[in-house]
Amino acid sequence: MQNRRSAIKTLASLATIQLLPRHLLAGGTTPPSEQITRAIIGCGGISESHLGMPGKLLALCDVDSQHLASRMRQAKAEQNGIKGYHDFREILERKDIDLIHVCTPPHWHAPIAIAAARAGKDVWCEKPMSRTIGEGLAMVKAVEQHQRIFRLNTWFRFKDNFYGMGVPVKDLRKAVMHGLLGDGPLRITVSGVTGFDWKFVWSGQTNLPVQEVPKHFDYDFWLGSAPVKPYNILRTHAKFRGYWDYDGGGLGDMGQHYLDPVQYILGKDNESPVSVEIDADPQDSDAVGSWRRIEYTFADGTKVILDGENKDKSAAYIEGSKGKIFVGFRSDIPDLAQKLAQLPDPPTQNTDFHECIRTRKKFALNEQNGFRSCTLVNMGITAHRINKSLKFDSTTLQFDDPEANALIHQPRRAPWDAYWKTICG
Repeated sequence: MQNRRSAIKTLASLATIQLLPRHLLAGGTTPPSEQITRAIIGCGGISESHLGMPGKLLALCDVDSQHLASRMRQAKAEQNGIKGYHDFREILERKDIDLIHVCTPPHWHAPIAIAAARAGKDVWCEKPMSRTIGEGLAMVKAVEQHQRIFRLNTWFRFKDNFYGMGVPVKDLRKAVMHGLLGDGPLRITVSGVTGFDWKFVWSGQTNLPVQEVPKHFDYDFWLGSAPVKPYNILRTHAKFRGYWDYDGGGLGDMGQHYLDPVQYILGKDNESPVSVEIDADPQDSDAVGSWRRIEYTFADGTKVILDGENKDKSAAYIEGSKGKIFVGFRSDIPDLAQKLAQLPDPPTQNTDFHECIRTRKKFALNEQNGFRSCTLVNMGITAHRINKSLKFDSTTLQFDDPEANALIHQPRRAPWDAYWKTICG
């Protein structure tokens, strides 16, 4: 596997290669937007939102036959010629599929996305991008090496109002890039006070009773490279986000929704914080618990504070030496909206994913900036899991602590360790 330093160099430089998708090379006359063919891997709750996306859906896959059957019925598979699969690798062997939607739990995001890229497929991946920093690096390498188009499925950096702000992220980016809040360092607080919910409902349950695996569910395949632990439904469909082996609690669930826009607002798509501080109780080795506060600091002193207790009742969402912006886009800067309207917008982003597939241009939230915002998430999860505040090297992607570094590239059980080496080779 390429070393971390060369991986980061790769992050900074992608070749702009003009390729055409399979159907265009075939010289078809149907508009390209109607020719992109798709498969959805993972038929749990989030997959429903992917059913109606543009392109022709040809395949669905899940290791739970009931989930698969439900989505097949919803997609009217028999009528529309959609085929169902148990093993995602069979889908990747099909030459007639252009795009893979990865809708599995996070511990499967990297293996499927990497294998899809290796098979010549473009990838639309659910958040968080990866469960570990090391998996994220491997995803970046695969997407670049195989010249694929990648999209991460969170969209607030380029559309819709941003939670409690009540305005698009573009307005906040403009305020920062034009210096209306001051030159820095800036401070962002993400909490219930500023319009966000860290969803500690995703905390796991310790000492789970052993249950019988349902006949319709391939639990061993669902686990994949994760350690084998006795089956309980809370570990899988009901509450998988609450267990370290598969996700990272509310931070894993909502982190990229909340923090990718922060990264964009601050103009920090090409760097990571140099430290992360945690205030939490010691954690169970299996089940994710809650935390009180996570604080990131960048090299220039900019801080991003995750206030899990909503302790700072008067917190601004973002503040600098010249002003503050609060929930609801209230501000102590006179006539902020009018001032922003007179200033140039940020550079245009490519926000039509299928157009990006046709033109081979990077999507607005791609493997590079998505890796950086997922690293924000995974830095916090790492500090939380081992209950240690940590220093981090934004270039080498290494912590100052061996226990933390051991979580960057985690061991995989057989036979999936061999499969990982094959697809990453």
